[in-house]
Amino acid sequence: MNNNTPFTQSISLEDLGIENAKIHYQLSANELHDKTIALHQGIETANGALAINTGEYTGRSPQDRFIVKDSITENKVWWGKVNIPFEPKAFDALYKKVTSYLSNKEVYVRDSYVCADPNYRLNVRVVTETPWANLFCFNMFLRPEAKELENFAADWTLLCVPSFMADPAVDGTRQSNFAILDFTKKIALIGGTGYTGEMKKGIFSALNFILPVDKNTLPMHCSANVGEKGDTAIFFGLSGTGKTTLSADPQRKLIGDDEHGWTNENTVFNFEGGCYAKVINLSEENEPDIFRAIKKGAILENVVINKETNEVDFDDVSITQNTRVSYPIYHIDNIQPGSIGKNPKNIFFLTADAYGILPPISKLTPGQAAYHFISGYTAKVAGTEAGITEPQPNFSACFGAPFMPLHPTKYAEMLSKKIQDADVKVWLINTGWTGGPYGVGNRMKLKYTRAMITAALNGELDNVEYVNHRVFGIAIPQSCPNVPAEILNPRNTWKDEKLYDTKSNELGQMFRTNFAKFEEFANAEIMAGAPLA
Repeated sequence: MNNNTPFTQSISLEDLGIENAKIHYQLSANELHDKTIALHQGIETANGALAINTGEYTGRSPQDRFIVKDSITENKVWWGKVNIPFEPKAFDALYKKVTSYLSNKEVYVRDSYVCADPNYRLNVRVVTETPWANLFCFNMFLRPEAKELENFAADWTLLCVPSFMADPAVDGTRQSNFAILDFTKKIALIGGTGYTGEMKKGIFSALNFILPVDKNTLPMHCSANVGEKGDTAIFFGLSGTGKTTLSADPQRKLIGDDEHGWTNENTVFNFEGGCYAKVINLSEENEPDIFRAIKKGAILENVVINKETNEVDFDDVSITQNTRVSYPIYHIDNIQPGSIGKNPKNIFFLTADAYGILPPISKLTPGQAAYHFISGYTAKVAGTEAGITEPQPNFSACFGAPFMPLHPTKYAEMLSKKIQDADVKVWLINTGWTGGPYGVGNRMKLKYTRAMITAALNGELDNVEYVNHRVFGIAIPQSCPNVPAEILNPRNTWKDEKLYDTKSNELGQMFRTNFAKFEEFANAEIMAGAPLA
């Protein structure tokens, strides 16, 4: 279904407890775009995209994400700081308040699905308070054809109500905003926040429980693309490491930029129907596919607009550094038909190491791959958050801990088995700093990172000399096409090599300290992948 397809079918929401609502069902992208502008909730930029402001929250709020603890989840979810339990009775009471709040109001409803592989398809009914949130779901979820909507049955329901504020003293939340998953009722309930990423990550979190438990399929926070020979490449990485940018390769077809499943049939399928990219410092020269995708139908979030020209200033981060754009995947020319790839051959773990320690590219053993996957390392730089004045390590298990309901070793064991069964090469890519830490060294040039990934994909690093890193033990190639040899060994780029050695030891200790909580669940092969003491 394209973005201009009108739809006239009427539905009821009374089965959800929403009564007498004025329902806007399955509006087209253009209709939602125009409705947002008419309601003065957004403006059209010079390139035709819709620009909106998400309000108080310009990012996810992990401390306000909950999972209902019941007979389905009690003994399977890894409870703790990431997966915070919520009482079933408290959820029922809060859900009733939200649906009562929506009754007699205008709402926007979209029937969609996730998982491009029909064997794993999950139908989702989305109910949103704003038209732009519904447009976000049009972009990010998969779009059924009109004939598929005639007998549409939702497997899950997503409700997003930014203006509804919870009362923590009564409702059991931490504060007024919340994002709660109920696996028994199959409901994702979001309130008090307009940040659209909560919707897609809510459904992603649900799939991260459903696919391993019910389908024996590995869910992955990754991007993926396919080469001319049919080989699939997978890119894991936390926000800001280049996952979206590096998978948008003109020589390869994009499967998707953020969320995928890896099946027992050795295929990789996209969960989504669109892309959600960071646009901080975006330029057509460095990221042409993303830049050109920002047109009518796309939604820009929390960017700064020139009031006279309606041009976007991608360098202005006065609202947030987490400026974003969502767009349907068909805004990218070079996409993989059906959003399914076969024959995974290379996996790239992306890290933005602000300490300047890790090599720009290195090859991992299966044990190192499992260790680094569970660690999920990157580093925050000074100024990205209040109080951060120097680089800070950021470990997020499986490169997506906030979305992983099960214990990280469950996902790591599944990944490790698939890597060995399919004979996949695993690479660690540092898109961060070289020549010293943030503030001293320089960010690795994107053209060099692209060249290293291309060389790995083309097999051009198979027969070169490697040297193991003294602390991390990872194998560093000593030559790479179109990359200066002197940058491949990070120690050589520092003015003070002894200081580099000292800082390498410190980063290695950070890894070991972080991994201590996983050691009792890790086998000998995984522990052999740890940094040397």
